[in-house]
Amino acid sequence: MVERQLRRRGVQDERVLSTMARIPRELFLPADVRERAYDDAALPIGGGQTMSQPYIVAKMSELLSLDGDERVLDVGTGSGYHAAVLAELADEVVTIERVPALAERARSALAAAGYDDVDVRVGDGTLGVPDRAPYDAIAVAAAAPVLPESLYEQLKPGGRIVVPVGGRANQRLELIVKSPEGPAVVRSVPCRFVPLVGEEGFSE
Repeated sequence: MVERQLRRRGVQDERVLSTMARIPRELFLPADVRERAYDDAALPIGGGQTMSQPYIVAKMSELLSLDGDERVLDVGTGSGYHAAVLAELADEVVTIERVPALAERARSALAAAGYDDVDVRVGDGTLGVPDRAPYDAIAVAAAAPVLPESLYEQLKPGGRIVVPVGGRANQRLELIVKSPEGPAVVRSVPCRFVPLVGEEGFSE
């Protein structure tokens, strides 16, 4: 997975690559899809949600440029896998999921994998987790029509957010930095994610 799907596609951050080589993706999947854990594809986890393909997880993590002492917010916990990756790359990870059953399953998977210090919340991810703000970085694993203002406001000055922005079918994965002049889009690449549902996202 690391050599064929990540390194060959240009992921260069060695911390990201070694982290994803270590963490067993199958621990975060339902039993009926575990044999596909390392496929180059998004995988169903129930509730109409998916675990992102390995390349997307790696690319989002790399774009955040984490060095190990940050507080990170992971929006859209899903399987919990990306939260585990971020927990290896940063100091503190808070993750929020709107579907209670998925949040509970992710909490169990994270604990089983040794990441029981990840703070798993249930709620509207578009509104973030203000009681743990500010964040050095935010990763959003679902597409928003525009950058959610609440998430941007919860960033530290100079903080970074990676978020897919666009319609339900096609989006661009944007790296946005909180600057004195406002949101600065640093990188933008085509992508496709499930919709981010919530007050500052899509309706059901």
